[in-house]
Amino acid sequence: MAKRLNILAIVMLFFITSIAAQQNKQQYKMGLVGFYNLENLYDTINDPNKNDEEFLPEGKNAWNTHKYVTKLHNMAYAISTIGTDKNDKFNTPEGLWVLGVSEIENRTVLEDLVAQPEIADRNYQIVHYDSPDRRGVDVALLYNPKFFRVTNHKSYRLVVPNQPDFISRDQLVVSGILDDEEFSFIVMHWPSRYGGEKRSLPGRMAAAHLCRHIADSILAEKPNAKIVMMGDYNDYPTNKSIIDGLRAKGRVEDMKGDDFFNPMWKMHKNGEGTNYYRDVKGVLDQCIITPALLKDENDPFATYQMYKPMVHSKEFLKQHDGRYNGYPWRSFAGGVWQGGYSDHFPVYLILLKKM
Repeated sequence: MAKRLNILAIVMLFFITSIAAQQNKQQYKMGLVGFYNLENLYDTINDPNKNDEEFLPEGKNAWNTHKYVTKLHNMAYAISTIGTDKNDKFNTPEGLWVLGVSEIENRTVLEDLVAQPEIADRNYQIVHYDSPDRRGVDVALLYNPKFFRVTNHKSYRLVVPNQPDFISRDQLVVSGILDDEEFSFIVMHWPSRYGGEKRSLPGRMAAAHLCRHIADSILAEKPNAKIVMMGDYNDYPTNKSIIDGLRAKGRVEDMKGDDFFNPMWKMHKNGEGTNYYRDVKGVLDQCIITPALLKDENDPFATYQMYKPMVHSKEFLKQHDGRYNGYPWRSFAGGVWQGGYSDHFPVYLILLKKM
């Protein structure tokens, strides 16, 4: 009898806790904005103006329609699961309102992606510009027009001082109305560490300064502008390009003057990762914000404010055997088709606002 009462008490406690959590959730509007490096989303058609030879049927990766369609399906499914898991405290069937993406060949692959049945009902719209990148990949922004209305967008060319032949991905800024508030999103894929971290640092410092210039130009007109700087930074939250170049701090108490806030700093310090390289994991993919998105202690969530950063590292996105057990499950590894998703986990921010 006592055992039955204990079980009943546990069930009742779970029921009451679930109701309380649901009621708490209903007090807020919730928006999700994120970023995903899609890892080499190329079509199968030769573009003479892009270095896409590896991703052609006769190329190194023997890229064909089957692989392309599988890749599209995988990416769409991964995107459809971000923020929609009913086991998570904060979830919504609407999923991401805004998603920055990188490593996409052109607008066509994005049109094919958003048409996939897993996300087609979200009616994602596309903002994309062609970049001069050596591998022919760009960044772009996908958005659900039900929640975000674009008012302006522009692409900025990255120039590295004393390196006139340097080319990389452009930086994309998109401004508009998120629900009923003005927001700007800067989407980036900073230069890689190819050739070594130290040797390649000038490229990322230049990218940091460009991002800072874009954000500062917005803040000059609207000092309380809400800006999310999202991308694959190819540097960690503790690196010089982030701390000194972009001037983004990981602790509010360390912020001075016009510093930005990096909510991914703590995740990185705690050993989480969005990418694994030679058995070292770290947070390369980050969503950095302006102070206007920090929680206002005097009136919390009166407007949209950041509640929590997330790394979407669900088990289906991981490899589960061999040397790379636990790593992101890639499309290719060592030039061999794996049939996975990406070598990066997606990241996103939960934004809350009082009803």
